[in-house]
Amino acid sequence: MKLRALIILHPGFEELEAVAPIDLLSRAEVEVVQASAAQTLQVTGRSGITIETNHLLSQIATEIFDVVILPGGPGITQLREDAQIIKCLQNHKQAGKLIACICAAPLLLLDAKLIQDIEYTAHPSTAKELPNARNQAIVIDNNILTSPGAGTATEFALSLIQQLCSESTKKEIAASICWSHSC
Repeated sequence: MKLRALIILHPGFEELEAVAPIDLLSRAEVEVVQASAAQTLQVTGRSGITIETNHLLSQIATEIFDVVILPGGPGITQLREDAQIIKCLQNHKQAGKLIACICAAPLLLLDAKLIQDIEYTAHPSTAKELPNARNQAIVIDNNILTSPGAGTATEFALSLIQQLCSESTKKEIAASICWSHSC
């Protein structure tokens, strides 16, 4: 059975943090389902780039995927009150599935009460609410993968590949994109 990833795009999402996982997971032959947290399939990111998603989140929010991915960006603030996203994260945690949040998206882990007693990282702008964030590019703890921002988006995506597929698949994809960093 093919692995499936859900990436939730929201108005004001950070484009690099969304496109890197979409692209690299697709190269690893993971089916990436792009869902809009908005009322339309088209979602515009923080830099004005619009992506057309496959689904509205409301259509698939109760499905369980192998991983649910949340890019950050200034739009995270509006998502914090979205009960549908909070429940989606909680359902995936309860099912033992991987959850991946980058940039300010770990704030939703806080809202979903999933960040207690785990190590994590997040964008420095979240420090008041997430004071225990580690200063690392990738933190994986208890099936939750976090990363601090757009500059770590490729490493974030490659870490997802390693968690879902294998170390060798990660290395193969990294080599195919001339990723010269060790990760």
